[in-house]
Amino acid sequence: MRLIKKLLLWGSLLLLLVAGAGAYLASKPLDMPSLPLEFSVKQGESLKLTVRQLEAEGKLQDGWKLIWLARVMGKSTRIQAGNYELDSSPSPLELLEMLTSGRTSQRAVVLIDGWTFKQLRQALNENPDVAHDSLALSESEILQRIGASERRAEGLFFPDTYYIPKGVSDLTILKRAYDAMRQRLNENWQTRTSNLPLKSPYEALILASIVEKETGSAQDRAMIAAVFINRLRLGMLLQTDPTVIYGLGDRFDGNLRKRDLLTDTPYNTYTRAGLPPTPIAMPGLAALQATLNPAQSKALYFVARGDGSSEFSNTLEQHNRAVRRYQR
Repeated sequence: MRLIKKLLLWGSLLLLLVAGAGAYLASKPLDMPSLPLEFSVKQGESLKLTVRQLEAEGKLQDGWKLIWLARVMGKSTRIQAGNYELDSSPSPLELLEMLTSGRTSQRAVVLIDGWTFKQLRQALNENPDVAHDSLALSESEILQRIGASERRAEGLFFPDTYYIPKGVSDLTILKRAYDAMRQRLNENWQTRTSNLPLKSPYEALILASIVEKETGSAQDRAMIAAVFINRLRLGMLLQTDPTVIYGLGDRFDGNLRKRDLLTDTPYNTYTRAGLPPTPIAMPGLAALQATLNPAQSKALYFVARGDGSSEFSNTLEQHNRAVRRYQR
């Protein structure tokens, strides 16, 4: 009986020693000579392979600790693909937690209010943190890949800051921005002012893109929207320069001339009534909100004061005086 008790006691002590040693190994920082360190785990890649690659590259010296801990905790097959960044040496336990929870490194991709689709594509193509899967795709092929039903991509993407893992597909970013715009547009469409001369959320998107491009001062945004809403109600031409510039495309050299205003294109709102066929840029949330809830005003005209703000007028006579005052 005494022998059994001694064996049990020694066994318990041995277990405590093993547990203590294991806890020590799990909590002691790993030997990682190359810090800061960035590495990636491919889809389907095992923890053992990841560790061996880091060791072969001289970035990790004692990877066996991580492999041992993962086996003990039953997490060897639970690591998640992605890009990871380390500024200091983690313990095996900390690194295992990072790999199994998918705490990948994030990059900020900023889409700017008022960008055209051409500018959006250029920004993504030049971003080194993005996989350029759309590079050889046409506009219609991109829309098909992200599940969009529209025929034209202009204005369909919500300008915002998107945090993404390094190496994510540009199509994934476009899909997120497309879904975000649909959500924002539909939310604001549901709370719009009654009796607006807009037949659909897409028409609201078109007008919001014009409001976006015409707004120099945020405080004027709702009034600018009111001017265009009032003009649509009366059947007046919108006569907005940004649509003409968009219609000129690469022919626009930075100087809008009288002949440009008289040259008919589908986007020339001096020669064609109503809205242009598509948005002319990506409107931000403020432009969407102003378009669907414009200021209560009878203004039909506005002119830039030269400081970013605008002067609004109800009549042509008032507008002409404002033009003489601020632009002549």
